[in-house]
Formats: sequence, structure tokens, C-alpha cells
Amino acid sequence: MNSAIKGVVLAGGLGSRLYPLTAVTNKHLLPVWNKPMIYYPIQTLVQAGIRDVMIVTGGNSAGDFLRLLGDGKELGLKHIEYAYQKGEGGIADALRLARDFSENENIVVILGDNIIEQPIKCLVDKFKAQGPGARIMIKKVSDPHRFGVVEFSKGGDRIVRITEKPVKPKTRYAVTGVYMYDNSVFDIIRDLRPSKRGELEITDVNNIYVKKGLMRYDVLSGFWTDSGTFESLLRANNLAAKKFGKKKT
Repeated sequence: MNSAIKGVVLAGGLGSRLYPLTAVTNKHLLPVWNKPMIYYPIQTLVQAGIRDVMIVTGGNSAGDFLRLLGDGKELGLKHIEYAYQKGEGGIADALRLARDFSENENIVVILGDNIIEQPIKCLVDKFKAQGPGARIMIKKVSDPHRFGVVEFSKGGDRIVRITEKPVKPKTRYAVTGVYMYDNSVFDIIRDLRPSKRGELEITDVNNIYVKKGLMRYDVLSGFWTDSGTFESLLRANNLAAKKFGKKKT
């Protein structure tokens, strides 16, 4: 497997759960502590040694990303590209736009509203070494019904199923917004059918890797949160302030 790897930050959607804040800007441009939200996932990739990144965004504020990020050099990127997602077709639909950017290389995908304490370089290295397939990061949470929830084999060494937003979660382990894929992910997305929500679901993509026996996972240490609701946005601000408030950033 080629050692080269690229990063994709997914920052589309309408952010309707954060209205009226998102009436005038994209959710991922809102502040988390002393930085725009989008800085955190980019810095997670840069710290993992990934400096070739695509930002997938959408909506009326898409041009603001270019004004904010420019050529990405100030954040440690060597190369940055932008793609525009029309409407809300789902995470997998947004990822589909990165096919040409990937140039048949492996990719690390991170949702633009995810803030992670643990550096992921060692996890990216494990992904590079594992051979064909995918790798996801999971975390034990108090509100698993908000996320994709994993079920384990009896021995706990592998994932046997991921259920999106289950009413009665089988475990408390949620799939975080960090996904690592080989380049076959784009063929998988091409063959997906929209869910009942009318979207191409990333959980369906992950379950295909699970069924093929090509899915690996790691449990994140430290904090992890999304920032898609007022409650989680407040939590993200508090966590970031506690973690980074005494440091120059």
C-alpha cells in the first residue's frame, strides 16, 4: 500500500440545529474558544503529518472558507483544495467529491465539527500498515443514540455491525467523525443508494467494509466532541478552553 495519504475535511450542510447562528454563516466557521471551528480538524490532520487537504463545503457561505484559509500555509498545509457540495446529500455524498483529489491514494476523512484531544498520527500509521480496508475511531459516550453505534464480536476484537442513531443502542461506543479509507471507498459510494433520509450514509459505507472483514478500529483517548448542537458546541468551547486556554495557539 502506498505510504502517501491525503486529508479531507467535510464542512458542508446547513447547520440547522444551530439556527439562528447559522443563518448568517457556515457552522464550521463559528468560534470554538479562540479559533474558528474548522481550524481544529485541519490541525488534527497537520499534526498527523497530513499536509495535502481538501475542504468540502456548501451553502451560501462557502466563499468564506477561501477568505479564511487561503492557501492553507498559515495552518501548516502544503496544498489545499476546495469542493462545493450542492444541497445536503449526506456525508458519503460529500466525500464522493474528493475522488479526483485523492489520486488513488489513501485518505483520512474528518468531519469539520469534530474536536479531538488525542493526536492521531499513531492511528494513521496503523492504518497505513494494515493493508486494504478502512479504520474508524470510536469513543464511549453518554448519548450514543445521537451517533452511529458499533456492535462487537463476542471476543470484542472486531466490529460486526454499525447502527445509525439507534433507539436502543447495543453499546455506548459511538463512531466518531474520523474515518480512514483505502481508495475503494469511492467505488462503494458510487454504488450506494440513498437512505430514507434521501442521503448517502457514511454508516452504509462503513458497514460494507465491516461485511468484507476490512474494518479496523481504535478507541480514542482524551476528549472528543462534535459541535453540531448548542449543547455540544458549548461543550466543545469548554473543553477547548480548558485544554488550550493556558497555551499560545
